[in-house]
Amino acid sequence: MTSTDNMAKGTTDKPGGGRGGENMKKNQKTIVFLHPDLGIGGAERLVVDAAVGLQRRGCKVVIFTSHCDPGHCFDEARDGTLDVRVRGNTIVPPSILGRFSILCAILRQIHLILSITIFSSELSEINPSGFFIDQLSAGLPLLSLLRPQTPIFFYCHFPDLLLVQNRNSSLFKRLYRVPFDALEQWSMGFATSTAVNSNFTKSIVAKTWPGYPADTLKIVYPCINTSLPSPDKETEPIKWGGQSEKSIILSINRFERKKNIALAIRAFALLPGPTRQKSKLVVAGGYDPRVHENVSYHADLAGLCEKLGLKSATVKTVVSALNSSIEDVDVLFLLSVPNALKEILLKSARLLVYTPEEEHFGIVPLEAMLRGVPVLAADSGGPLETVVEGRTGWLRPGEPEKWMEVMERVVDRMGEGELKKMGEEGKRRVRENFAETEMARQLEEIFEEVEGVDTKGAGILGLALVILAGIMGVIGVGVGLWLVKTPAERL
Repeated sequence: MTSTDNMAKGTTDKPGGGRGGENMKKNQKTIVFLHPDLGIGGAERLVVDAAVGLQRRGCKVVIFTSHCDPGHCFDEARDGTLDVRVRGNTIVPPSILGRFSILCAILRQIHLILSITIFSSELSEINPSGFFIDQLSAGLPLLSLLRPQTPIFFYCHFPDLLLVQNRNSSLFKRLYRVPFDALEQWSMGFATSTAVNSNFTKSIVAKTWPGYPADTLKIVYPCINTSLPSPDKETEPIKWGGQSEKSIILSINRFERKKNIALAIRAFALLPGPTRQKSKLVVAGGYDPRVHENVSYHADLAGLCEKLGLKSATVKTVVSALNSSIEDVDVLFLLSVPNALKEILLKSARLLVYTPEEEHFGIVPLEAMLRGVPVLAADSGGPLETVVEGRTGWLRPGEPEKWMEVMERVVDRMGEGELKKMGEEGKRRVRENFAETEMARQLEEIFEEVEGVDTKGAGILGLALVILAGIMGVIGVGVGLWLVKTPAERL
């Protein structure tokens, strides 16, 4: 795919879909999204849902991204529902020798902005009413300089400097990050309006950047599509080897160490023998064989199962997942499950375990609750705002014994009536508080509030910041290249 290709041509017969919707308002807003990599993840799911929601409310939506693989993106990004355009993907790679990811991401964002403003008239022809930018704020000063009359809305999922923080990093690597961390805080100030995904993230922003006016941050919760057909009508429970007596305890997360999947395995291993024999822990999630952490963490988890005396198996397809040969395994690893299989898993699960601690939000608990599955989650971060203790699930500290107690209760001591009641409460909570219609309404209100407001810091200050960012980028490259050398080479 070249930088001039469109992921989707945007022509669709759906009302309000793509660029040819029949039911658009006469004075419709045109919202342009800028997102680094429109793949598969929580941030990407939010962007897609926000775009679809605004489109359904009569807005015209165009998404510009530096990368979108048709084989690794959400359906709406490739089936014509959304107008997705790949730009700024021809000069700067995502990384250099596996390093400099943040520097490359910033340069790719700047390249994307220049591609649609300076190198072509594409953005002028669209004439956006507002910008929706998330994840990366470095390009805001440049955008504010080039389009001072167009308000910018920035969505902060979580401070990037905390997402990449590693206590084991060398002093030099921490120094390498300093200019980029400073740029993150400073560039966010160029947004006309900024929102975060939870009260938890708002509190973290206040602690991370004491000088940032955190009280001005809006809270816009991520959403899920509650208008999908009922899973009860679309799927059937999994029958392992033709039998359905196994109680499925389900974990859905990317294979990353910060997701703490090992907690679920350790807790499952503590279950009494009879309870464990009639249960199965299914660990499903995002897995990319090109990502070293995905590969190594999956291997670590499989090794942990062996150490704890649990029989495990790893499968990659729906057919393999339903094969009778895996009926007797204790822990089943499913790598990068497609939506159809995820729906089957959620339909079949008796309990969803969500193990990350201090997760800034977490969309998986909402997906489970919408389908009537109780949730066991860590008692920190976003789940504190989504899961209601004793009503839609349970919140527990990261101690395997505490998690085992809930697992045992759900499998052995909760009747179907009690589970159904909790499931209905979960469905109701999601539909009332986290529906895609609510997020779209909030976003449209924000764009109405900032309509006609110039971007902050346009003009000479914006230019100065862009120049400063360039200087810091050069410094970052120098420090980074120095880090690649061995200690002997540095002398």
